[in-house]
Amino acid sequence: MSRRVKPADALDSELDDVPPSARWRAWMGRIEAVIFAAAAPVSREALARIVGRKANLEALIADICDELRDRPYEIVAVGGGWAFRTKALYAAAIRAAAGARESVDLSKHESLVLTAIAYFQPVTRAQIAEFLGREVSRDAIGSLRSAELIAAGPRSPQPGAPYTYVTTPGFLARFGFESLRDLEDFEQLQDAGLLAGRGPPGDDIARALGCEERGDEFAFGADERDPAIAAE
Repeated sequence: MSRRVKPADALDSELDDVPPSARWRAWMGRIEAVIFAAAAPVSREALARIVGRKANLEALIADICDELRDRPYEIVAVGGGWAFRTKALYAAAIRAAAGARESVDLSKHESLVLTAIAYFQPVTRAQIAEFLGREVSRDAIGSLRSAELIAAGPRSPQPGAPYTYVTTPGFLARFGFESLRDLEDFEQLQDAGLLAGRGPPGDDIARALGCEERGDEFAFGADERDPAIAAE
């Protein structure tokens, strides 16, 4: 006879019968287990379902992080939730063991398209081309979509209702952003002289986001933001 699995709502999130100190430890354990097991950042709403209604999630996660201080991995806020990431100190060792490349390479054209979408989304292909001062190839759009860095957004109100493009949660996770608010402020980039008119505006934005130009490519540095070094 198969064993009946209890429904998810059978979980006692409040733990009222448990002493306060033990209750806190139990909540910490649940949070750490859920984040560790998740393939994507875990949202506040998801974590709230496994702890008491009066539990302070930030304080619980802070205590977990404190215990992980000497470990090679940590919990970080990214993509609107929390996820495990290995620390940058161990990136080279992980890449060497896996035989991975040192960076995430996009063609120069793809990197410029991506940064334009990041700053001006939702944006059509024609609008991206106008901003960059060059034609935007369908191959670049397709490559970024295949990499799950961008997705189709709402239809534009322009004649013909062309598709717009937006960045994805995968974009946030790739570059370590908790939300799009973490992008460098466009006006601040201008004030700081990072948009100095050396070429198309996108070139300067790509550099401002930490992309190193290598001939016809921009290499997006693989650091603690790179999911390739995320804890499994």
